[in-house]
Amino acid sequence: MDDSLSSRLTGAGIDPASISDPQAAFIALVEAEDVPAVLDDRLAIEALSLNTTTDALPETARRRAVEDFFGLRWRGFEIVGESRNDPVITVVDFDPAWPPLFREWERRLAESLLGVAVRIEHIGSTAVPGLAAKPIIDIQVSVTDLEREERYVPGFEEIGVALRSRDAEHRYFRPAPGRPRSVQIHVCTVGGDWERDHLRFRDILRSDAATRDSYAELKRQLARRFPHDRLAYTEGKSEFIMNVLGRSQR
Repeated sequence: MDDSLSSRLTGAGIDPASISDPQAAFIALVEAEDVPAVLDDRLAIEALSLNTTTDALPETARRRAVEDFFGLRWRGFEIVGESRNDPVITVVDFDPAWPPLFREWERRLAESLLGVAVRIEHIGSTAVPGLAAKPIIDIQVSVTDLEREERYVPGFEEIGVALRSRDAEHRYFRPAPGRPRSVQIHVCTVGGDWERDHLRFRDILRSDAATRDSYAELKRQLARRFPHDRLAYTEGKSEFIMNVLGRSQR
């Protein structure tokens, strides 16, 4: 048992030795501590309820914990399709080859989503010169009607990219199992908050070297902490991103 988590749960009025509802225990912990929800805590509580460790969580239990966690933040979140074994998370120095790789994907997407994709943008760290990143190209595709998946899912499948999760604001695609994880694609509504926030964060990093360098250091720390957990790595960046966007809005 994680002693620090055990004491935190006890402080929140939860008996760590008899957790029958991990999600309820997680919500109670977040409310008692009045801090942002952390995926690592949700997974740890799931493991505690099963008397195991986070690394040894059965796939069904892990999937349930992830869906519960992101369901609190993203309305309608659900995981789609089968999981895959991903390599260790590695953050590397900026590679000048990334923008050309995006342009090649942009060309393929424009052809496969002809008449559906309104905008295709390079987002994420690989779109920011000088920023360290995972060597995976992030792409944002904007459409007029997010709910009409039948208009765009087949186009992704034609080029070997599969739908992995959905929520009320966006759909997440990545290469199907068996294909190299060289790209991840986010589909959102044109003109919506998801589209604007991701483009704005990218542009802030492009223009603000201090914020870019702080973000790079955070990502290296998270990669060392969560080398095998992409969701925890991604979630660990959320507070930083929201703070940057909040300062920019003000």
